[in-house]
Amino acid sequence: MPLEHQIDIRVRYSETDAMGYLHHANYLIYYEEGRTALLRAQGGNYRQMEEGGLFMVVVSLDCRYRRPAHYDDLLTLKTRISRVTPAKLEHEYKLFRGEELLAEAHSVLACVNTHGVVQRIPEEFLSDL
Repeated sequence: MPLEHQIDIRVRYSETDAMGYLHHANYLIYYEEGRTALLRAQGGNYRQMEEGGLFMVVVSLDCRYRRPAHYDDLLTLKTRISRVTPAKLEHEYKLFRGEELLAEAHSVLACVNTHGVVQRIPEEFLSDL
C-alpha cells in the first residue's frame, strides 16, 4: 500500500482573495483532499470507518506558506504518512506549482468514537500502513 500519494488541483476563482491569491484557509481543504485520496489509494474508506462509529479528527495542523498560488494555477499536492501510532496518524504535505514549492504542512489525526473518546485505530486499517 502506498504511504505517499499525489493529486492535481486547479485553483478556482472562488478560492482566491481580493488580491487573486489562493486564500490561506483553502490550503487546509486541499490537505483534507490529499488525505482522503491517499486513504482511497490504500483501499480504505472514511465513510465505512465512520459508519462503524470511529472518526479521524484533526488534532493539530501546522502550515508554512512559502509562495502564493493564483487563480487557475495547476497545483500538485503530495501527501505522505509520516508516523503511525495505535491511536494517531501523522501526515506531511507539500504543495507545488510545477517544481516550485508553495506550501508545506504537517497534521496529526486522532481516532475517536462518537463521544470523542480516543480509540485504537482498527487493526485492519493499520495493517495497510
